[in-house]
Order: sequence, then C-alpha cells, then structure tokens
Amino acid sequence: MTQITPELVKEHGLTEGEYAHIKRLLNREPSLVELGIFSVMWSEHCSYKSTRFHLRKLPTKAPWVLQGPGENAGVIDIGDGDACIFKMESHNHPSFIEPYQGAATGVGGIMRDVFTMGARPIAMMNALRFGDPSHPKTRHLVEGVVHGIGGYGNCMGVPTVGGEVNFHRSYNGNILVNAMCVGLAKANNIFLSAAKGAGNPVVYIGSKTGRDGIHGATMASAEFDDASDEKRPTVQVGDPFTEKLLLEACLELMATDAIIAIQDMGAAGLTSSSAEMGDRGGSGIELDLDKVPQREANMTAYEMMLSESQERMLAVLKPGREAEAEAIFRKWELDFAVIGITTDTKRLVVKHKGETVADMPITALSDEAPVLERPFTPPAPKHAPVTFDKSKKLMDSLLTVIGSPDMASRRWVWEQYDHTVMADTVQRPGGDAAVVRVHGTNKGLAISTDVTPRYCQADPFEGAKQAVAESYRNITAVGARPLAVTDNLNFGNPQKPQIMGQIVAGIDGIGEACRALDYPVIGGNCSLYNETNGEGILPTPAIGGVGLMQDVHCMATIALKREGDALLLIGEMRGHLGQSIYLREVEAREEGGAPPVDLAAERKHGEFVRKLIESGRVDTVHDCSDGGLLSALAEMAMAGNIGIDVGVAGTTVEAIPFFFGEDQARYVLAVPAKEADRIESELREAGIIHALIGKTIVEKVVRVEREGEISIAALRKAHEGWFPKYMSAPHTN
Repeated sequence: MTQITPELVKEHGLTEGEYAHIKRLLNREPSLVELGIFSVMWSEHCSYKSTRFHLRKLPTKAPWVLQGPGENAGVIDIGDGDACIFKMESHNHPSFIEPYQGAATGVGGIMRDVFTMGARPIAMMNALRFGDPSHPKTRHLVEGVVHGIGGYGNCMGVPTVGGEVNFHRSYNGNILVNAMCVGLAKANNIFLSAAKGAGNPVVYIGSKTGRDGIHGATMASAEFDDASDEKRPTVQVGDPFTEKLLLEACLELMATDAIIAIQDMGAAGLTSSSAEMGDRGGSGIELDLDKVPQREANMTAYEMMLSESQERMLAVLKPGREAEAEAIFRKWELDFAVIGITTDTKRLVVKHKGETVADMPITALSDEAPVLERPFTPPAPKHAPVTFDKSKKLMDSLLTVIGSPDMASRRWVWEQYDHTVMADTVQRPGGDAAVVRVHGTNKGLAISTDVTPRYCQADPFEGAKQAVAESYRNITAVGARPLAVTDNLNFGNPQKPQIMGQIVAGIDGIGEACRALDYPVIGGNCSLYNETNGEGILPTPAIGGVGLMQDVHCMATIALKREGDALLLIGEMRGHLGQSIYLREVEAREEGGAPPVDLAAERKHGEFVRKLIESGRVDTVHDCSDGGLLSALAEMAMAGNIGIDVGVAGTTVEAIPFFFGEDQARYVLAVPAKEADRIESELREAGIIHALIGKTIVEKVVRVEREGEISIAALRKAHEGWFPKYMSAPHTN
C-alpha cells in the first residue's frame, strides 16, 4: 500500500488543512485511490471552491428557465413544447499545451454536456484569446486551436456558427479556448444526472478507458510555469467519429424509458460522474473496476478513476433494461458494460481485483468540499481622462483600426468550420449574432459570445456589465429576444487578493446586468489560475447568450441593402476613448477607464430596436461597440458593398472621439427613407437619444463630411487581408 506523505499530498494539489479535513471525514488515512479522488473533486476545476460563495449571488431563475445551474447544462423553454439546452466551458490549459487536441476535446466535452441531457446539438460557438501576434508561439497556437475546433465539430456534423478571436500579450503564456454548444430537445423529455433509488444498474458506455488525461482537472487548477509542456500527458485525445456514434446511440436510448440518470464523463472522468450522480440522487454508488472496458493493459484503480479518456458516459438504468440498452450500443459499435449498482448507503465504494480500494461518503466529495471566502482587494477602477492626437487623419485611422488583429475579418477562421451543415444556419458568421432555425419551424435561436477584456482590466465590475450588455445588444440587433446566458469566468490566481477582487467584481457586474436585463445565468464554468510564471491574463468573464426569434423571416443583418436609406444612430454619443481599439491601435496606448454601462438605456434601446425588426420595418442593424461608430459603418458598407455619406453637423464632440469612441447602448440602423421620419418621431416620443447621421449612396466609398473618403475596396483589402497574411507567414518556432 502506498504511504501518503506530505509531498504526495502536495503533488495532488491539496493543502495541509484540506488533507486534515479528509482524514476527519474518513476517520482514517485515505488510500492512494481515495487521495486521487479527493484531489480532483476538491480541485478548483471541479469544486469551484474559490467562487461558489460568490456565484450564489447570480440571478438564475425566470419563468422560461427549466433548469438552472447544477446540471450538465442549462435549459430554457422556447415554446411549442421545445427546449433549448446550452452551456459554455473552457479548455484553456490543455489547448496551450497541445492546441489541436486541447481544442478538439473541449468541443467534444461541451457537446456531451448538452446531449447527455437529451438534446441534439445544433450549433457550436467559441471564444478564443491568443497572445501577441508577434510572439513566436502565437501563430502555432492559432493554427492548432482552429484546426482542432474544426476537425472535431465538422466530423460531428454540427455547425460552428460564430465566436470571438482576440489577441493580447497577457495571453502569451496562457491562451483561452472557451467552447459553447446549443442543442434542442423536447421540454418534457429532459434527462438529468440524479441517480435516485437503490439496486439500479450503473452502466458504462462509449469508448474504452486509457491513461490519457489523468489529473487533467488538477492540472487545470494550477498555474503554468516554464515546464508546462511536460504536462502534455494530461491532455486528452479525442475521436469525433466515436462521439458521433455515442451521440446517436444515446439519443436512441433516450427514446426509450430505460434511463434513470445519465452523466458525461468529463473532468475527473469516472470519479466525478459517479460521485455527482450519487450526490444529486441522494444515493450511493458501488463500482467494480474489473468490469470497466480498458484499452491499455494493467491499469490501476487510481488510473481508471482519474482517467479523462474521451467519448464516455455513465448511466443508471431501470433494472431489467440492461440487455435492451446493450443492444443499442453494440449496434453503434460502442463499448457497454454494467460496472456497478446504486445503493442506499450514500457512499462511493470502489472495488478492484477483489479489494475495496475506496470507500467514502459521497457528500464528502460534494457538500464537504471546501468553500473558500478568500480575502480580496476591491479593484480601483481607472477613470483617468484620455487625450488624443488631433493631428491624426480620420480615414487613415479607420484603415488602421479595421485592419488591426482584433478588428480584422475572421473569415480565415470560420471558413475552416462547417457552418452550414444541418441546413438550418440562417445567419452565418460575421454578423452581430449567429441565427439557427429551430428545425421544421420559422423560429430561430440567436447566439453570441462576448466580453471585452481590456474593459475588465480597467474596471472588472463595469467590464463584466458591458459583456452582458453587449451580448444582449448583439442578440437584439438580429431581432431576437435575449433569454439567458451561460458564463465562462477566466481569471488568474484567486489566492492573490487583487485577482480575487477582480473575480468578485466581475461576478457582481454580471449579476447586476443580468437582473436589470431580465437575462438569467443558467450555467457556466470557472477557469482560474490562468497565469504563467506569476503573470496573469486580463480578466475575461466571457458571456454566451441565447435569444429567441419568432420568425426568421423578420431578421436583421449588418449588411447595407439599398441606396438612399437613412443612417440612424440610436444612443448617446459621448466620445468615450478610454480603453478603445482606436487608442491602442492608432496611438499605441492602453489607457483610461472602461465605458460606463447604463443598463436602463440598454434595455430601453434594445426593446425599441427589436420591435422595429420584428415588425419588418427595419432589416439592417449593427451593434456599435469595438472600434466605435466609424468602424461599425465601415463593416456595414463592406458587408453590403454599398457606400455611405456621413455628416457630423450639430455635434459638440470632436471627430476622433465621435467616430471612434466606444460608448455603450448604441445601434446603427439603415432605415428605408419612407420610414425615417416616423421612426424618428417614435424615438422622440420614447425619449431615446438618437441622430440621423447620413445615408447610403451609389458610390462605393465611406465618406465623412470635411474628413474625406476611402473606397470600400481599400477597406476590404485591409479588413480581409490581415488574417490570411498572418497565417501564411513563415513560422519562427
């Protein structure tokens, strides 16, 4: 028997205090298998021990929320007996070490979270953050991650319909790969993971268990250092073809009434799936590891319990239904084995080769997991006024901004994803939100992922509010009603009070925005310790939002559609340049505060715009955010290949802040001329600040009164050219 030493405890990521608590819970020293089980279940990745106290403050309920946090994914009612199931999760650490497999298995894992609840995945999104483009490793990571996402999603036959790609030096040593999956199910046929009752068979389905991914959850709960590449064995290896078979087999089994509970074997594999199922069902589980399908010889109990081999599920069946279930999985050429039974002991008992290698209270892995109220230093928001260089030429600056890494077209990325498979993608990547039809209906789901980390660095509270508000705007801008969000909280080391302060402020900002916008949080993921050699990432609380469109035929896009339309700006123009793309890309400064977010204005403006789209009166809308007004106008012109003529008469804001300021709660609308006066009248009646700023024209230029013009062709060359040029350059590493 392996002796448990202080060094071994430390290797498992447990503190002296946590180990002492384990001994009290067991009334004895743990076995090596038990130590491994505690190490993964009490890890930050699985237990959320640094954030659980604060996450309880988030709003999670609404009349349309069928399942909030606590299950594999959240569920919302979208009417007509349909439910939408979605979640976003991170695969940051694995993707930095092994970008292709890290990103691929992130996609596979989040899909399993969705289809384990009875949903067929219909759309994938992602939010990606990479280091400085000039860093020697960045291009290699971009290439690997994008190919990994495409390789897995394309093989699964699920469209990847949009997302984010950003660059900043803070991610040089720790990239972020957040994957989001959206699925459809019947509202009366949702599958949960609560293993209720005793005497029910516990079955293993999917791929065989190997040694890949052991201690993946623990690795994801620690900082990186210069030896990070040595952790390559903790990265899982994915097989999308097997996952496709698993998806179809699970959905076939779910069409019967044989399942009591089902759970994905994700982080911590067999350990977390069995412990969580037993805990949620108030039961115990007894496992016989001799019956686990294994693809490697002489695997130990420790290895089997901690393996994170992919494409595996655990299910609890009604007694007597084993043969029926096995027949389904054998038909799909998947492993199936009865490996245990539910009990009334509320204990997790693990047997191997005739010996009991673990016997522990299931609540010790859940309820007794540490909940830490870590000390934190409230962040001091930056509010310093920002100056700007008045000698800069507006059109030259626009060319720089529109062709910069964070603003350039992501076509190179999304063309590697199959975004039209399943034939229900109504709005493709490149707009404010993706739109996917609810198959066989006119309804659509609008999906967006959003966060602006530079705002969150300047003011984590206001930046997190802005992430929610931008998600709300993007979904509104296509004509959908925002219904719920999933979050992915990416931060540095929570043991540092200033980082913990960012986390608390970020959660509070999300909570305030979601309450004000009636936009509940129905699930999510925390990814902490995103640091390398003590240098943390920008705080990045990514928001994945989903909204409902009643009729996809009344949908707006960003592309200008007609000459002679009036250009209408909704929202107040203050010219906020702090933390703007303009300031960073044109003047090489990262300064100032985050733009303030008026949530009442966000809701009021959003509801007004949505009604215009739903009624069919407006079909061209663009959220105004990164890069400011002129960037939004340029994107609309390029998308529709129609020119614009803009004037600035009557404003007291100078040209650069007017056109590049990143004030919030703003939309740009291209309004048919015959509707313009009536819409303006309605805006005045509603008390909404707005301005007619120009019109669409025959000439294919972006023209600004007294500031000159630039051709759409020149803008497109800069905008479309950055990514292909960057990715085709010779590798330096």
